Amino acid sequence: MTGNTENTENTGHAGKVGQGEKVEGATGATEAGMSAAASAAPAAPRSKAQLVAIVAAAVLALVGIGLWMFQLGGGMVNTNMRNLDAWGIYLVMFMLFVGLSAGGLIISSVPRAFGIAGFGGISKVAIWVSVCCTVLAVGFVVVDLGGPARLWHLFAYANMSSPLMWDIIVLSLYLVVSLIYLWATLRAESGKGSETGLRVLSVVALVCAVMVHTVTAWIFGLQNAHEFWYTALLGPWFVSSALLSGLALVLLVVVVLRKSGYLALEESSLVKMLKLLGVFTAIDLYFFACDLLTTGFPAAGGGEVVAMLVSGPLAAFFWCEVVAGILTMLIAFSPSLRRPGLVVLAAALSVLAIFCKRVQLLVGGFQIENITNAGVTTGPPLSDAGAGLAALGGQLVYVPSPLELGVVVGVLALGAFLLLLGLRVLPLSPKA
Repeated sequence: MTGNTENTENTGHAGKVGQGEKVEGATGATEAGMSAAASAAPAAPRSKAQLVAIVAAAVLALVGIGLWMFQLGGGMVNTNMRNLDAWGIYLVMFMLFVGLSAGGLIISSVPRAFGIAGFGGISKVAIWVSVCCTVLAVGFVVVDLGGPARLWHLFAYANMSSPLMWDIIVLSLYLVVSLIYLWATLRAESGKGSETGLRVLSVVALVCAVMVHTVTAWIFGLQNAHEFWYTALLGPWFVSSALLSGLALVLLVVVVLRKSGYLALEESSLVKMLKLLGVFTAIDLYFFACDLLTTGFPAAGGGEVVAMLVSGPLAAFFWCEVVAGILTMLIAFSPSLRRPGLVVLAAALSVLAIFCKRVQLLVGGFQIENITNAGVTTGPPLSDAGAGLAALGGQLVYVPSPLELGVVVGVLALGAFLLLLGLRVLPLSPKA
């Protein structure tokens, strides 16, 4: 059953898409024309624009590596991270991309694992998106290290009681399983693989996807010294956020590839993904509301945390997440709003919402001091643009420096380079 479904998704849709189908509720001939154009285009175009984008991404990635080298040479004092806020934008992006990596693997593995209809011929593209996001997550951990040359110490002197070590193991396994799953999917498509074996591998991939996000949450949730982090809800909350942001990223990529003619996909599959995005958004906001109620309930002692989010230094991020979530649900659950442009907006808002959530979590954990009179700062004070950005942060304990932002752009460019190169070289487009 699963094999037949997958073959239908990969081969049958290409000839059906664009014959007058539209996003549910959309009006006018523009959307139908766009769908028809996407179907008629070549399966895997290799345009000059794509090549230019690959080269530009490679150049930006090299610039980012140069900035990272400067950071290593001068030390972490060149960042705006200090003793009491030892994690910054690098770890925010790490959490974000660990979550984003979930979408591709789950969208591909769940239908096959449970023998249900999927989302059209997007499996290979979705898995590749997951692989690229996982590489970026690892990359942000590496640039956060002050002495990456001593990385081998983690394995030589591993502390297996540390959630950090658990995360390293699970994340490495996750990347390996993702690559094997992509390879197995390509073999199955060419008739060389076992459908039963692929289904078993999809179950393994699904379990790894859930575990990697749960273990990442435990890095924060098991630290009882930080009131904002210390909650059993953090594991499920990370998984729900990963489902939301990961699906949103895959939806964005699919819409762009469909527009360019790389991917032929029925509108019904897009609508199904959009509805699922709305469900994941509702679940994530529900978890957030539960956490706020428990934290801020009278006599619970967490009123300061709630105030920090609702009306304090992190209020902008909090309300951005809430408003973005509400708008996403409106678009997802209103047939009249399911237009191509609004679909892209909903997906982009979902990624933005989870980014804001990650900022709240990381910065909020350091925002409220948990050690009396621990105001020691090693090294020179912030200077130049670093101090300027810190001043713009107002009451925030941490705002990234220009150097950190440059390194972030470089790592993101590396991810774009890998994604575009894979789309150009690997047979990821559904068979015509």
